[in-house]
Amino acid sequence: MASKDLLGLEGKNALVAGGGSGIGRATALLLGDAGANVVVADLDKERASAVQAEVEAKGVRASAVTGDATVAAGADDIVAAAAEFHDNRLDILINIIGMAAWSMLFDMDDATWDLELTRNLRQHLYMGRAAARRMVDQGTGGRIAMVASVSGIYGAPNHGAYGAAKAGVMALGRTMAQEWAPHGIRVNTVAPDVIATPRVRASFEGRGLDLAQTAADQRITLGRFGEPEEIAGPLVFLVSDLSSFMTGQTLIVDGGRRSRFPSSDAGM
Repeated sequence: MASKDLLGLEGKNALVAGGGSGIGRATALLLGDAGANVVVADLDKERASAVQAEVEAKGVRASAVTGDATVAAGADDIVAAAAEFHDNRLDILINIIGMAAWSMLFDMDDATWDLELTRNLRQHLYMGRAAARRMVDQGTGGRIAMVASVSGIYGAPNHGAYGAAKAGVMALGRTMAQEWAPHGIRVNTVAPDVIATPRVRASFEGRGLDLAQTAADQRITLGRFGEPEEIAGPLVFLVSDLSSFMTGQTLIVDGGRRSRFPSSDAGM
């Protein structure tokens, strides 16, 4: 008979990095629905505090912290603050942090390349390592889920540094999974396609593009772009008991785009 706590998350202590909006906010709220206590980390304290209040309204404990995850000391401080709020036990890290800069490779300067790798790859090392060290010291094991991107699976014209970084996130997740499995830590990633977060919607609107029409033009199998909640679900699944025999994996969540034969329109 299935347990009432099917996900096994009731009473677990989670940290959502980049939890102040979009996918991060949706993930923090879903964790709260599942009974987990949540620390929301974001560069913007007001956004983090707003999500904290939403999570608390679900009847669980929540807190908001700020810090710079792109430097090792900042990541350590974020994890330490989360662990302190959670009475020195951290069970879950979900890391949403990331942002793409748009530039062709011929036009990309070194500063932009370095920034893309820092905020989309290096910080995953810092946050994951800080959380894993805490989990090892606790002797409890833990679960880590990171957001990659299909840009790390395909080529990524006009955002090549972001694509390279996200490919690195998937590779990093596999290595973390191998090295930390003896300590009972599972590590997996989710690779979304375009997700209609507030930032993405604003970007499309700023360029005069209709989100629904663009999705139709790109022939996404499900006929639309995804919603933040549709990435939150796979992320929460990966840190739940339902995925207890999964580690080092990447879930591609793309509305079916990758399943499409590229030359199908040519009748081949």
